[in-house]
Amino acid sequence: MLIAPSLLAADFLHLSKEVETVNAHADIFHLDIMDGTFVPNISFGFPVVEAVAREARKPMDVHLMIVHPEKYVERFAKAGAAMISFHYEAALDETDTVIDLIHSFGVKAGIVINPDCPVEKIFPYLGKVDYVLLMSVFAGFGGQKFIEDTYARIRAVKAELKRIGSPALVEVDGGVSPKNAGRLAKAGVDILVAGSAVFRAEDPAAAVAALREG
Repeated sequence: MLIAPSLLAADFLHLSKEVETVNAHADIFHLDIMDGTFVPNISFGFPVVEAVAREARKPMDVHLMIVHPEKYVERFAKAGAAMISFHYEAALDETDTVIDLIHSFGVKAGIVINPDCPVEKIFPYLGKVDYVLLMSVFAGFGGQKFIEDTYARIRAVKAELKRIGSPALVEVDGGVSPKNAGRLAKAGVDILVAGSAVFRAEDPAAAVAALREG
């Protein structure tokens, strides 16, 4: 299982140190981009992503929680993103177009849905994406409580991926901790996104190891 610490929970006064923690112990950098419109919060933009890219030795997974994701795909790709995901709820009829746009820059494309969006809504796109990100809290703020219905949603997506023969990975974000990592792995998760569980732990390296072991 791959571990993707979310920099939303990092100490921004010591960001270089936090980046090195991911480089040394985890697999992927998860960067949440919030616009204050699609979600009721604002996080960070291109300067932070570019700064992380200068020191990152692991791939950067940019999660766009924004309206009109198509407007910013190129800039995030050029900023160093290896993976870009966007919300189905923000793209709707333009979902195919956004997936194709992300791929046109040689970047892996992911589709994201919030807990209240039926997983069946994204089934038509599973053959095109490289990964699916299931939110296990509502997008917008870190530190929320994990929604238990997520396990059934993971199993449903994994079953459909298997049915169509897609190698796409399943990623989960929100309320992830060593306490539920094992059950998430059994449900079929490939990538665990964890913010507070890593960066606010006494020993972030040990926290990553605990998540990986499940």
